[in-house]
Amino acid sequence: MDMDVLQQYAPMLLRGFGITIFCWLVGTVLGMALGLLIALAQRYGSKPVRWLLQIYIEIIRGTPFLVQLFVLYYGGPLIGLRLDALPAGLLGLTIYGSPYFAEIFRSGFNAVPIGQIEAARAIGMTEPVIIRRLLLPLGLVSALPALVNFSIILTKETVILSIITVPELMYQVSRMSTETFRYLEANLVLALFFWGLVEAISRLGRRVETRITKHLIERV
Repeated sequence: MDMDVLQQYAPMLLRGFGITIFCWLVGTVLGMALGLLIALAQRYGSKPVRWLLQIYIEIIRGTPFLVQLFVLYYGGPLIGLRLDALPAGLLGLTIYGSPYFAEIFRSGFNAVPIGQIEAARAIGMTEPVIIRRLLLPLGLVSALPALVNFSIILTKETVILSIITVPELMYQVSRMSTETFRYLEANLVLALFFWGLVEAISRLGRRVETRITKHLIERV
């Protein structure tokens, strides 16, 4: 292993890793927010709205992220949507992640006992209050492990953004491999960076789950 090569390309790799974290973070937050809105609309929307959202979910889940990204980046200009590589990548991650997050939230909402919801309605709570004080807190506890798991999956999907020249870690690793022919070092760095990111997300998710569960137990 040539440490001189790693030292030479370290700043470039670190910049790529920073962009990877940024893309993952923005894509996850926006995808989760959109997924939550979809889940709520499916629960409280009219039948046509639920029908259209289900079609959206099935289309996005049934097609590869690479295909979606190509359609968005290269097909977008045909309908007047011209995006640079980074905004297109962020929008692509948001769209790709939203139906999965929506299904996770939906399963979390369904795990809330119907008796508690009926009791809240019986004492005069409005639906927005029920959502804020009952459905979201209890549903989040049930959905949290799945949310963390899919967030980890999204970290690995960021490598596909290199196809449209987003200068994230995979793009920089490919550039390093092409310029130096040191494929072992380049891919080892890629694996270690992603392992560290996944481990950090997993530990953070476990801590959040522990704190939320402890808080709910104390309230009871």
